[in-house]
Amino acid sequence: MKARKGGRFRSSFKLKRKGIEVVGEWKTVQIDPNLFAEEEFRDIVCLEELTEYKLVSSSKVGKVKEKKRKAESASEEGNEEVGEPVVPPKKKKKNKDLRSQTDKGNTPNAAEVDVLVDQEANCNEIIEEANCEDREHVTESMSSRRDTPKKKKKKVPNNKASQAQEALPSVATSKKVKNWTTEVLSASTDQKADVSAWKDLFVPEPVLQALSYLGFSAPTPIQALALPSAIRDNMDVLGAAETGSGKTLAFAIPMIHSVLQWQKSNNSTARNDSVSKESHQHHDETRWENEDEAEKVTHQQAENSGDEDDASFTTGCVKVLENVEFESDDETHTVDSHKKRPLLGLVLTPTRELAVQVKHHIDAVAKFTGIKTAILVGGMAAQKQERVLNRKPEIVIATPGRLWELVKERHPHLSNLRQLRCLVIDEADRMVEKGHFLELSQLLEILNDSQYNPRRQTFVFSATLTLVHQTPTRVLQKKNAKKMDKKTKLELLMEKVGIKGKPKVIDLTRKEATVETLTETRIHCNTNEKDYYLYYFLLQYPGRTMVFANSIDCVKRLSSLLTILNCDPLPLHANMHQKQRLKNLERFAERESCVLLTTDVAARGLDIPNVQHVIHYQVPRTSELYVHRSGRTARAANEGLSLLLIGPEDLINFRKIYKTLEKSEELPFFPVDAKCMISIKERMNLARQIEKAEFFNSRAKQHNSWLQQAAEALEMDLDDDMLMGKKASEQEESQKQKMLKGMKKQLKHMLSQPLFKVLMKTKYPTQSGKLLLPQTSVGISALGAVSKKQAKKKKSIKEN
Repeated sequence: MKARKGGRFRSSFKLKRKGIEVVGEWKTVQIDPNLFAEEEFRDIVCLEELTEYKLVSSSKVGKVKEKKRKAESASEEGNEEVGEPVVPPKKKKKNKDLRSQTDKGNTPNAAEVDVLVDQEANCNEIIEEANCEDREHVTESMSSRRDTPKKKKKKVPNNKASQAQEALPSVATSKKVKNWTTEVLSASTDQKADVSAWKDLFVPEPVLQALSYLGFSAPTPIQALALPSAIRDNMDVLGAAETGSGKTLAFAIPMIHSVLQWQKSNNSTARNDSVSKESHQHHDETRWENEDEAEKVTHQQAENSGDEDDASFTTGCVKVLENVEFESDDETHTVDSHKKRPLLGLVLTPTRELAVQVKHHIDAVAKFTGIKTAILVGGMAAQKQERVLNRKPEIVIATPGRLWELVKERHPHLSNLRQLRCLVIDEADRMVEKGHFLELSQLLEILNDSQYNPRRQTFVFSATLTLVHQTPTRVLQKKNAKKMDKKTKLELLMEKVGIKGKPKVIDLTRKEATVETLTETRIHCNTNEKDYYLYYFLLQYPGRTMVFANSIDCVKRLSSLLTILNCDPLPLHANMHQKQRLKNLERFAERESCVLLTTDVAARGLDIPNVQHVIHYQVPRTSELYVHRSGRTARAANEGLSLLLIGPEDLINFRKIYKTLEKSEELPFFPVDAKCMISIKERMNLARQIEKAEFFNSRAKQHNSWLQQAAEALEMDLDDDMLMGKKASEQEESQKQKMLKGMKKQLKHMLSQPLFKVLMKTKYPTQSGKLLLPQTSVGISALGAVSKKQAKKKKSIKEN
């Protein structure tokens, strides 16, 4: 399948390289009249052939047509930029059919080819009209028509004056993209922020403009400490700061500065080139920018791109095949310019979602620089990502697995890593853990050996970089055992990463490792009671809540249970399709009151706005995981709540975490209204019965249908013993269905009843003007309920 598509791709490439110049005249071909009686040929009027013609470069054809267009439209101003032919999805098939027809015939149909080249040039002009913002001047399309592709795009107003005023190129897409970082990176266009606080940190001017646009008026402590050392002193940085403290920009800004410095030095050496070469290079840069804009849309809205086969990813990503405007001898210049665009920045992250988020943040800050970024993660088409790399992006954000796969395949853009200026390892303590990310150790081995660059800067960041566990006594009793402290942990990390000089170490973490604005609470219960307390919390305190579990099976079970109870949860785990994972994250960020059921895949780095509660349905296995999970709330000086549901099997892990984080006070117990728990248990028990019956039925059906299909394929008889569950009669089956239907009806009735009853609803006129009603917990936030209980406890202690 893929080979065939590849073949078609190559043939179209060859076709676009050739144009036809008509020398002679078209001659009518004599056809048997009976042929027109056949249904297949009923639309044919006549056939003509051309025998006298010349095969010429497509660039010449493009130039001839451009001259004609210029003569026809005297009202248009400026030079046109005729880019590469781009065919919208709907027209692609027709064009492919035309090409196949011309290939089949002995005599090439010159008119069809000629029209094809013209259509493609027109189509490219239309797309450039929507996307192109040039570095010095903005060109406009001659054609006012617009072919409508599958994805709807907003029309860009044809206002020359307003566009020409913009001196710097903005990397704004024609379509507003939804993702969970949109709210965090939302810009206030009405009023730009004052960024004078950033100027002493040696931040480049285009980045200052982007920071002003984003509304980031002042740097966070980690940014204020990291930026001068990284930008001015060109030092390696090891940064440890609490969750939500702005670590991404602390490495993104120095990386952008390094790329800009490289471009500046490279451009100064290229100034001696001729004016024509400069114009070619300028056009080339603009063309890559346009393609990168289209690529951003496809990455940020992964769910819109359809299936993951090669065909689905051709839309909006393969835009440049051959330059129609330039002569063939100029192609060598384009190739040379690509060779001069090495990979300058590499960011490695542990999860795919974090890589997507980091890309959004870097793109937002590099908005006015023209720097191109690319993302390489698993779960998405490798062929598409290879094509993205062919555009020579300066910065690549990747997960180790997919990056190593492409390095092994010797992709040209990843073959020479000696020119790498910046290497970032985000969430480094997790990345270099023993037994995890084998590909990362292989990558680091290459980067520190055969591809070593002495001028390369290394940035290592994490919230738990300096968190040290107490070494067990059995380990300390061994001969060469070393007691682990912060210094030795950092030295080991530097050795693994390959930092050879003396880096700048920044540690802004508290002794407790968690954020000061985080309220930590717990509930002790039996394992089978966790469902009750989870459901109680979700009903009593609606809001944006993340529920963490240690296993995928647990997430699946909770998802089906809460779906039965009309809580509409959004699951997120490693076995899900990547597009579905991104879609669920976006939905979670959009809804004000929503539940995200997730494993530790979402524990690190994700900056989802306004997460109010984090519930640890199962206590995490390590202290680092607890810190990172809890760090999804209480971000950027906002308040948040963390709730631990501690069962008997979780006590060991809880004590370890408590000891490692050196908590001075005991965690407060979360207040629970015992009166509501009876009806909560009734609902949950009924939902469990429904879930169990549905799960068993679906599993048995899947197993049995697979066996039956296999038996039919092998032409064998299937024994009833091999089937899952006894083969029930029709009467028993209908009885089961009837019972299930009855339980669902009963649960529906229960869910329609109010759970938290307000004691008094009637209002009476009183002399004082207001009747004092007994206080209920309805309407009080979870944080309010905890603080209220703690205040009562302190008051009772004082009275005693």
